[in-house]
Amino acid sequence: MSDFVDYQIHSGTGVIVIKNPPVNAMSVNKGVPQGILNAIKTGEHEPKVKSFLIIGSGTNFCGGADISEFGGEYNPEMATLTDLIDYLDTVTKPIFAALSGPTMGGGLELAMACHYRCGNEGLLLGLPEVKLGIMPGAGGTQRLPRLIDGQMALDMMIKGDPIGPQEGLKIGVIDKIITGDLLKNALVWVKEETKREVTIRRTSELPTKGFINFQNERDKVLKKLKGYPAPLAIINTVEVGFNESFFEGIVFERKEINRLIETTESLALRHLFFTERLAAKISDIDKNIPLRVIKKVAVIGGGLMGGGITMNFANAGIPVTMIETSDDALQKGVNTIKKNYSSTVTKGRLSQKNMDDRMDLIEPSTDFNRVKDADIIVEAVFEDMDLKKQIFQRLGQLAKPEAIMATNTSTLDVNEIAQVTKRPDSVVGMHFFSPANVMRLLEVVRGDETAKDVLATAMRLGKKINKVSVCVGVCDGFVGNRMIHHYIKEAGYLVEEGALPQQVDEAVEGFGFAMGPFRMSDLAGLDIGWAIRKRQAKNRSASERYSRVADLICEKGKFGQKTGSGFYRYEPGQRIAIPDPQINELIIQESMDRGIPRREITDKEIVDRLLCALINEGAKILEEGIAQRSSDIDVIYAYGYGFPRFRGGPMFYADSVGLETVLHSIRSFNQGYKADHWVPANLLVSLAENGKKFSGWVK
Repeated sequence: MSDFVDYQIHSGTGVIVIKNPPVNAMSVNKGVPQGILNAIKTGEHEPKVKSFLIIGSGTNFCGGADISEFGGEYNPEMATLTDLIDYLDTVTKPIFAALSGPTMGGGLELAMACHYRCGNEGLLLGLPEVKLGIMPGAGGTQRLPRLIDGQMALDMMIKGDPIGPQEGLKIGVIDKIITGDLLKNALVWVKEETKREVTIRRTSELPTKGFINFQNERDKVLKKLKGYPAPLAIINTVEVGFNESFFEGIVFERKEINRLIETTESLALRHLFFTERLAAKISDIDKNIPLRVIKKVAVIGGGLMGGGITMNFANAGIPVTMIETSDDALQKGVNTIKKNYSSTVTKGRLSQKNMDDRMDLIEPSTDFNRVKDADIIVEAVFEDMDLKKQIFQRLGQLAKPEAIMATNTSTLDVNEIAQVTKRPDSVVGMHFFSPANVMRLLEVVRGDETAKDVLATAMRLGKKINKVSVCVGVCDGFVGNRMIHHYIKEAGYLVEEGALPQQVDEAVEGFGFAMGPFRMSDLAGLDIGWAIRKRQAKNRSASERYSRVADLICEKGKFGQKTGSGFYRYEPGQRIAIPDPQINELIIQESMDRGIPRREITDKEIVDRLLCALINEGAKILEEGIAQRSSDIDVIYAYGYGFPRFRGGPMFYADSVGLETVLHSIRSFNQGYKADHWVPANLLVSLAENGKKFSGWVK
């Protein structure tokens, strides 16, 4: 039929095999839908063919549409997935589908257009298009609510999360679970069903199921998913199918999918989808480089970070020794890990057996010599250079020759730490984000002498423990924290000039951030930033503007949520940030003491200044080669700093509004405030003046 679709007849069943690895995507330009269409048309005219079975080669039925084709040109001579599915509704011989692996998006839509479906035990069923800023566009919004309860169908599409075969069978997405050889046993199932003279069961002819309060669903989306257009479009499209007809719903669906594909939000989400995968690639390292073997891990430190890092390895099935300096500190760390796991068990997201298995992989110890048999040692102690150098000096003496030594530092010089080991080629930074057992971002810091296989192993290990690994270079704060320091500083200037913490946070959260700068600081702990600022003070120019507001709050012993007060106050056991009149008074008094006249500041100015601070510093990071590509910065900010995904990250956002616009804003800030920190980055100036973008720029 085509290079990507095979067709053969087995005992009266026309077997159609999709062969487009790795996920058997429905690529139009490769002719996958056309190949299936041709096979069915051929079989329809063959008397010996009584039924059809569509199956995927390898371990996957079909992972969905080819995302790289979205918004692009299709070969007009090739059938699209919608053409294929429309045709399936005219076929008069029963069509069966044997599903396996991640059967997502267009793959599930194809399956739902078949008349009967079975699946194996490794099956995952989902319509995840919402995560790309779009929605099912090949009939999924109309077929799923006719196969299963409408409310369940709507929830599946709005959340975009997959379900397994047992749930799929229970709610009615599939008709049977096949064990053993899928093709062989699916053919047995087809033969049994056709003996019973099965009817043609078209989902397009089924009524919708259940009841949905559409206005209530819209209200929930507008409250929780503001800024994301796809969930609302899904609700509206399902409603058309419920209130009018299947075919009117299909017409509305196709109009909406075409609209969504062109939105900035969808472009941003698709940008992050591709760039997350691109971030795993390091330009000068061959993907086939031999990696170091990691069978056992040691983590030095059992505090908040060390415990969280330890959990990551145990979650991935890797034995890990957690080392502390005292029995009390060690027991506290173990208790915290148990508490975290128990909470997950209580919520039904982890079985007690899985918790016990993971705890069995964790060996607590106060014996530093236990690092000797570890394949990688991750240091996770307090952010103090002298302390870290003492630890790495000992590691250089104790760790086995092939071991990797990693530091979890968030700001310190990895090269300086590496030198004390006498084997700096084995040292790498692995900057986890707090809480380390939850946050998916991992900055893998490449030192000047880090060996290529060490770097590649750290990147691959990050993936194994379910992190999004991004390679960065050495500087104060690397990529994420270096940029956030400028963002936080600008927030401090804004409150000195007339804003208050609540206004700044609300403006930023209105833009789409998960949390504003002051709520974020309170959550992280104000003492952490205070320690960094004190360390940086010796290199701070006397002419540099410096906001003392955060320092003054810390001097009062207010470190954020951990102490019940910071920029906000917090009720015992609560995380709700309550504006604090005393802090507001402190800010106003500080403005007076510094001779800074307070004025009205708009939300637009707040957002513009904070975003420009991020973008300008990001441009400097690219100039210096600290990040490989602008999209790596976007991945870091989407996964580590709550940057709204529907805006694509700071550098994508800058490209979307235009670098000329960003440069104009920065120059106006520089002119208006006479502030050295508003000198635009050379790269930004060059790109803007030449009509170019950050995307695609290579140093």
